[in-house]
Amino acid sequence: MTDTPILDVRSLAVELGGRLALNGVDLTVRTGELVGLIGPNGAGKTTLLRTVLGLLTPHSGVVHLQGQPADRARGTVGYVPQRHEFAWDFPLSVEKAVLTGRTHTIGWLRRPHATDREAVHDALERVAMTDLRHRPIGELSGGQRQRVLVARALALRPRLLLLDEPFTGLDVPTQELLTALFRQLRREDKALLMTTHDLPAAADMAGRLCLLNQTVIADGPPDTLRDPAVWLRAFGVTRSDQLLTSLGVTR
Repeated sequence: MTDTPILDVRSLAVELGGRLALNGVDLTVRTGELVGLIGPNGAGKTTLLRTVLGLLTPHSGVVHLQGQPADRARGTVGYVPQRHEFAWDFPLSVEKAVLTGRTHTIGWLRRPHATDREAVHDALERVAMTDLRHRPIGELSGGQRQRVLVARALALRPRLLLLDEPFTGLDVPTQELLTALFRQLRREDKALLMTTHDLPAAADMAGRLCLLNQTVIADGPPDTLRDPAVWLRAFGVTRSDQLLTSLGVTR
């Protein structure tokens, strides 16, 4: 892992519907890091990911990717949205759905090259979906659909991977496969930023946790975030809440 941030967010503020959804957010993600982005519903987690992707315009602040303004380097960012955001009724095979992840490289009207097909093949192998590459995406199970979304992001061969609730509603084999894959990507010096509601799993897998509720409440390795006040502020729960017990913050 190097000291050069792949993602560098500074003093970020984002307005949605006339109110600040994010305010004063500072966050870095470096190569070889998996950062868990934690917070309650409405905390701004998905808003932050969409801003990094350029889907939302900051009210103020900056987003840099690999030391450049984000709009110059977004071709190095892979995105795994929540499953309900993808058009599963669209008549595509698994292989062609994964190929759409290469649109930034290929362009909308050009035919894929050998390098594009190779990237798709490699991505399907990594999520154990090669045998289903010709299956229509509408016939897939929930776990298989999640694997397709991850492969679609990996087909870009990104430096940074943004994961929005990648474990929600998954069967155990798919959870285990993706957990092992994300850990391997860290070893390959990829940078990963993951939102999740599975806090014990995030604490186990992530090298850092970033607690977000419109702004960054705390940021550090999981074993350093033991102050109940930090979690109380981030989630608005009481000291006796089961959440704090499950995390080992209180007994």
